[in-house]
Amino acid sequence: MDLEHKAIERIKMASEMSLHHYGKPLVCTYSGGKDSDVMLELFKRSGVPFEVINSHTTVDAPPTVYHIREQFKRLEEQGIKTTIHMPELTMWQLIPKKKMPPCRMQRYCCEYLKENTVKNRFVATGVRWAESNNRKNRQEIEPRGKKDAEKVMMLSDNDKKRVLTERCVLKSDMIANPILDWPDRDIWDYYWNECELHNPLYSMGYYRVGCVGCPMASKGRWKEFADFPTYQRAYIRAFGVMLEAIHAAGLQTKWKTGYDVFLWWMEDDNVEGQMDLFADGFVSEN
Repeated sequence: MDLEHKAIERIKMASEMSLHHYGKPLVCTYSGGKDSDVMLELFKRSGVPFEVINSHTTVDAPPTVYHIREQFKRLEEQGIKTTIHMPELTMWQLIPKKKMPPCRMQRYCCEYLKENTVKNRFVATGVRWAESNNRKNRQEIEPRGKKDAEKVMMLSDNDKKRVLTERCVLKSDMIANPILDWPDRDIWDYYWNECELHNPLYSMGYYRVGCVGCPMASKGRWKEFADFPTYQRAYIRAFGVMLEAIHAAGLQTKWKTGYDVFLWWMEDDNVEGQMDLFADGFVSEN
């Protein structure tokens, strides 16, 4: 069974479960990146009823935002429901609230701005094993927030595994990962050859598309801020407000300005410091 056929079968299975347990169509989460566009094309070819939801992070690059709008416009014209979820707080408000920058080991921004935005629904994501070692333990079908031992794996549509999945207590949201086993090469090939619309960032030299300034982008952030300098200024302002919040709480920092924090934050070699902000002297008691 080729990757496309296998992914479509997973989508059909998840769709059946969504309609049976939730009484609503399966939700295709959409970020505007290559994995999302591949997922969207697979959903169209599956023939199942579905909705598409984007979580607006407030830090997506403008070309990504425009790409999402164009995709959603075309989907609505085809009678497919689309939703853009707006967060209660922007990234610039979230940083002062958390009193720390989003770091590799403290990615609170993902949880607040991207995850857990769809409640009481069966959702499908573009998560893939090839993306990172942290995703190696992800399964094709899994309850959101469950421990690995409690996750449900469904590699085929045989009766035994189907029963196991059907018996899963669906009190929490369920997640399907239809393209979990797709290598990067196959994703790129499908993206350029089968998807009609493409995010302009990929033609600008970007390999990944996500939040501008994401710590997981490493040195790629310098290009992002060179292309979109407004975001650099916004981060520096937010870091400045963050320092004010920290000082107001009776804590001290070794930095004086938001720009000082920005330079530390952009230091790719400082992963250990990002793992322990207190040890790095970021925040200390008076």
